Amino acid sequence: MLVSASWLSDLVDSGRSADDVAHLLTMAGLEVEGVERTGPTFEGVVVGRVLDAQPHPGADRLRVCQVDVGAAEPVQIVCGAPNVAAGQTVPVATVGTVLHLPSRETPGETAEITIKKSKIRGETSQGMICAEDELGIGTSHDGIL
Repeated sequence: MLVSASWLSDLVDSGRSADDVAHLLTMAGLEVEGVERTGPTFEGVVVGRVLDAQPHPGADRLRVCQVDVGAAEPVQIVCGAPNVAAGQTVPVATVGTVLHLPSRETPGETAEITIKKSKIRGETSQGMICAEDELGIGTSHDGIL
């Protein structure tokens, strides 16, 4: 029988991870064969606040954003979304985050990338402001969430 962790959490409010609950159930005599994870993982993705968004000096369709991601100092992120603006709360994949982005070579498939600090047309970018398809929660790439 397959049982979802969210269904179990409706029945038992333990505040424990799925692996811990599986172990406890097995120790209680209910054998758990395994734990399967489905859907996207959001490890390394934080909620950021766009403090400033200026046109990129070397690219018409890019913007250079200063984003508060909860660190001591805001980070600079180069963003191509047409709807990014100061004052917005946005999902930010921080440096080191692994995302499964839509593949450019094979439509319908994903490609794994690791977010790195980089220079985009001469401007430093320390993360990625994400659209819903980049997070794996939808198909829209019209702009950031």
